[in-house]
Amino acid sequence: MANSKFEYVKLYESDDRLLPRTYIVIRVDGRGFHQFSKKYDFEKPNDLNALNCMNKAAEGVMRNVQDVFLAYGQSDEYSFVFLKDTNLFERRASKLMSTVVSTFTANYIYAWSQLFPNNPLDGNFLPTFDSRAVMYPDVQSLKDYFSWRQADCHINNLYNTTFWTLVQKGQLTPHDAQTKLIGTLSADKNEILFTDFGINYNNEPEMFKKGSILRWEKLDHKYPKNPTKRQLDKYRKSVRDAKINILHCDIIKDEQFWNDVLAEEDTAATTTPTS
Repeated sequence: MANSKFEYVKLYESDDRLLPRTYIVIRVDGRGFHQFSKKYDFEKPNDLNALNCMNKAAEGVMRNVQDVFLAYGQSDEYSFVFLKDTNLFERRASKLMSTVVSTFTANYIYAWSQLFPNNPLDGNFLPTFDSRAVMYPDVQSLKDYFSWRQADCHINNLYNTTFWTLVQKGQLTPHDAQTKLIGTLSADKNEILFTDFGINYNNEPEMFKKGSILRWEKLDHKYPKNPTKRQLDKYRKSVRDAKINILHCDIIKDEQFWNDVLAEEDTAATTTPTS
């Protein structure tokens, strides 16, 4: 009710606007996904359909939150990067986080029914996610953030691949497999896989080793300054119809990848949506 005596309660709302001219990253993480993967009997060490479900959910975010120009996912997490000059929701952290995580969750549940038709979700055990917002002041810190997440993907996947190979093919108990791997380095795990089981880790699927990167293909229409309704409709149609590329490349060492991404972002940053 406008101008009522109760309106004073708005004074208790905190100002959570994020700093201007910084890259905002919203990271979504699965809550209790260790138990979730056991409940729905995910394949170990990697369940391809489960990872594709995450990718589908991330695509849904990019199509619905148009200021996101780059996303990276692995395991049960996904990171979304906003245009540096975005003014979406006046850069309010609570709005950005809640919009991304709710959109991601809705799309994950929708994709699940397509990818797991014979394994329906239990209403008492649904997937849930949390989110956080972090600001990065420059390109180098943004690149280092993604390098950190991809390095984490490699380290965890090599460990999990070796662990589950020892359990599934080596007939070790989970406890014995864990004990065997204590103190081992990457080279040791590669040696166990190759010498004992004839597995060359380098031949494992790139998505498992490097995670998934989502990028827009070139849009037909950039977001114009002070758009008319017609221009805005054209831009939104361009986003709805554009293809999202899913890559599984090395974002730690591939400088050309970052040159291309940031060149696109620089162009879009001067024409970013504001609402």
